[in-house]
Amino acid sequence: MVYNFNLGIGWASSGVEYAQSYRAVMLRDIGADAKFVFTDMISAENIEHLTRNIGFLDSEIIWLYTFFTDQKIAPVTYTLDDLKKTLPTDVYTYTRNGKIGRLVFQGKNNFYTVYFADEQSERVHRAEIVSGGYLIRKDFFTYGRVFSEYYAPLDHKAHLYLRRFFNEDGTVAYEEINDDGKVMYQFRDKILCSKEEFVGYMVSRLELTEEDVVLIDRTTGIGQAILQNVGDARVGIIIHADHFSEGGTDDNYILWNNFYEYSFAMHRHVDFYVTATDEQNKLLREQFLRYGGVEPTVYTIPVGSLDELKYPTINRKPYSILTASRLAAEKHIDWVIEAVVKAHETIPQLALDIYGKGGEEQKLRDLIKKHEAEDYIFLRGQQKLKEIYQDYELYLAGSMSEGFGLTLMEAVGGGLPIIGFDVRYGNPTFIDEGKNGYLIPVDDHTSPREKVEALTDRLIRLFTEADLDSFHEHSYEKAKGFLTKEVELRWKNIVG
Repeated sequence: MVYNFNLGIGWASSGVEYAQSYRAVMLRDIGADAKFVFTDMISAENIEHLTRNIGFLDSEIIWLYTFFTDQKIAPVTYTLDDLKKTLPTDVYTYTRNGKIGRLVFQGKNNFYTVYFADEQSERVHRAEIVSGGYLIRKDFFTYGRVFSEYYAPLDHKAHLYLRRFFNEDGTVAYEEINDDGKVMYQFRDKILCSKEEFVGYMVSRLELTEEDVVLIDRTTGIGQAILQNVGDARVGIIIHADHFSEGGTDDNYILWNNFYEYSFAMHRHVDFYVTATDEQNKLLREQFLRYGGVEPTVYTIPVGSLDELKYPTINRKPYSILTASRLAAEKHIDWVIEAVVKAHETIPQLALDIYGKGGEEQKLRDLIKKHEAEDYIFLRGQQKLKEIYQDYELYLAGSMSEGFGLTLMEAVGGGLPIIGFDVRYGNPTFIDEGKNGYLIPVDDHTSPREKVEALTDRLIRLFTEADLDSFHEHSYEKAKGFLTKEVELRWKNIVG
């Protein structure tokens, strides 16, 4: 079995979760049994909805908090009628507005607030119980009650003090006692005094053997607990981002990325590391040898793959540009917008589509409006892009850090040239300067204004000087090395 450990997952998942979903498909295809373990408490949404959304199978998911119960990972099927059967009385009024309903009982401020899985059905994800104006409990459901949270008023706020997790028959599997964020876990025969102990106990219960492989995608808060309990299983650390800080590194000292520092220090207990690019692989091995005098095993395996190259069925939209990422500050979509606005003055046919969701959405919308660019720059939201890239002529990247860049891979798989900054590690992996795009040199002294000007310059150069047909063909050639059959072979060599 291959166990893949991560922290959380959301609707706007990061590249780590998408990398895991790609890996899940490849492991299925090579016949390797795999589980994906998530260790964060997830209560705002049913974890099954989140994992299914990006392509996991329910049977592949282990959630730390239901591992010790007989509850299965499943979509929400518990209904309002099911909830009504548990009510203490049938005297109440009921109203609903979209995804939220309310059952109001006699007395002062006694009601249930019901949160539905969607706006159309009566499938209930959770119910919040208020008595006498105070929140006292939240119940969470899939096909039955999975767990409940218990609250008491403290300093005029609802204070969580207990979570109780249930088996399918309603019996209590265990409890999480919460004292202002400090947690303990109480089982019938055991008390665990921290979240780390809880994770370690779960790993020990897996009863891993030398036939198993443990892949850790994020180690924060869980790395030590896993390593202490893996037994004879082989352990691999997946590197998803730049693994060190260049500004904090000199000839005698290296400042490792906080996310990887622990796993690097524990290299004696790690069988191998996995980077997404050859460039990072080479650099990591050089740094281990230089700063630690050790030579770890490091494999290069792209975090994603392409099932096939995508060719346009009709002509690409002339002067069309796309970018796709979480709408987060570090992706610098604002620079992309500014560059397209400036280039539009020279090439008025330019049009940009921005795909993705995130916290910067309103800021970006306001920026587009400020430049009166609503008729040629569009926020397209979260969409499945595999059948979309080949309709465009260019992919424009503003990020200053891409450990790999799934969207970059998918872009060359659709034959797109790319313009981006010459930063580790994704852009140099997918862009050959002057052959399928442009790598823009930058350093710590390059100002945002200079970066926007450089993006603008390359945009204009590509659409006025470059041989676009040649650029498209070169991207397709680059993409062949990332076809699924090539990446699957690399995984097969590790997991058997």
